[in-house]
Amino acid sequence: MPTLILVRHGRSTANTSGVLAGRTPGVSLDERGAGQAAALPARLAALDLVAAVSSPLQRCRETLQPLLDSRPALPLHIEEGISECDYGDWSGRKLAELSDEPLMSVVQQHPSAAEFPGGESMRAMQARAVGAVREWNARIGAEHGEDATYVMCSHGDIIKALVADALGMHLDLFQRVHVDPCSVTAIRYTRLRPFLLRLGDTGDFASLAPGERSIGADADGDTATDAAVGGGAGAP
Repeated sequence: MPTLILVRHGRSTANTSGVLAGRTPGVSLDERGAGQAAALPARLAALDLVAAVSSPLQRCRETLQPLLDSRPALPLHIEEGISECDYGDWSGRKLAELSDEPLMSVVQQHPSAAEFPGGESMRAMQARAVGAVREWNARIGAEHGEDATYVMCSHGDIIKALVADALGMHLDLFQRVHVDPCSVTAIRYTRLRPFLLRLGDTGDFASLAPGERSIGADADGDTATDAAVGGGAGAP
């Protein structure tokens, strides 16, 4: 079965403003995100990609555009099944404000029970994303062979949910996974099991140094245990 290259979109204007974008239209890459996207073709240069699949949201399409420009023959497909989680009434609100909502502790500690008001449940989010990947694996395998590799650009919570599925982890553990903006996660699917080959790879290890805020610290730099809902902005 094919190898899937999952790319989280580059850093967006919502990431840097601390807003949970969800499916809000008009959210684009910020200057750093555009730079991350511009570097993607070189990072993936060694791979013979047969197709590109994108979430319909603007920030994902912008992330893939430099790759598509560098490979004019690479077909682009839009896939609704890997669109961002529908956060419903939470969409467009500040994450700092949402941290006081009682539902946030459920999202952090028992996400399989979390359902966003006016939106979807995290269970439904994972189910549709996994279903979409399985369908694309079958399609890519049938059209290009079992050894084919394709790229898919999606969102933080979607990619974390796909990784949890690949590892056989319960959804309640998926908040232990972290993927930075424009990071690359690779999963090779086989008949009996998937293999996680890369997780959240940006090639930048500076964000792992003490004092660099990416994961495990709150806005003031203090130690924190909550995961970044929506994926976070990455290191400063």
